[in-house]
Amino acid sequence: MLIDTHTHLDSPKFDEDREAVIERALEAGVHTLVNIGFNRETIPTTMALAERYPFIYAAVGWHPVDSIDMTPADLEWIASLLEHPKVVALGEIGLDYHWDTSPKDVQQRVFRQQIALAKEMRKPIVIHNRDAHEDVVRILREEGASEVGGIMHCYSGSWETAKQCLDMNFYISFGGPLTFQNARVPKEVMAKVPLDRLLIETDAPYLAPHPHRGKRNESSFVRLVANTMAEISGKSVEEIAKITTENAKRCFGI
Repeated sequence: MLIDTHTHLDSPKFDEDREAVIERALEAGVHTLVNIGFNRETIPTTMALAERYPFIYAAVGWHPVDSIDMTPADLEWIASLLEHPKVVALGEIGLDYHWDTSPKDVQQRVFRQQIALAKEMRKPIVIHNRDAHEDVVRILREEGASEVGGIMHCYSGSWETAKQCLDMNFYISFGGPLTFQNARVPKEVMAKVPLDRLLIETDAPYLAPHPHRGKRNESSFVRLVANTMAEISGKSVEEIAKITTENAKRCFGI
């Protein structure tokens, strides 16, 4: 049994066959999914999924790409949703220096505000980090994020950065890119992460694993990531499924 700790099943890319995608996930042994609502459009659709399906949970937050749009009212809205029994984390939040849509100072301010909210509400945080490793780690440390910990989503950084995140009570989550043939660094990092801090995800519909690279991703493909994790760690797929499921339940409190 597997948990997909990061998916976007509310994406329009699933509008034509969402029910079939969910059914395929269940048939593949993915018994729990955490859907991510990250802006004004996707938070309501994420909540709708969590309220409709007993095996789908929600994380809500404000994505760094959309930081420029977040208002105080939006932060209050997120705070109110964190009290919902199906909301298990605040995220995805963080920094994204790849897309030039929100100034860095705005991203950092919104990131800090949401870490403070997570601490107030005692919720783990789901971190989006693209081309901003140094600033992400610095802000997590300065804001005392270790009090709540959380997940380094779809981790792509170095082992040195991973160690700093582990020291701050974070789990390291891997998705489809771990399966890519040229993924030397992620494979090396994954091999060093303690088994009790590993998580697994898809980020569907993005970042489909091999052999579906470049196509639409879906939650049933999390098993392909588990297969690669098993090969790297020398464990069976069943052991990886059990380990990552127990880790996810502990992280999210479910």
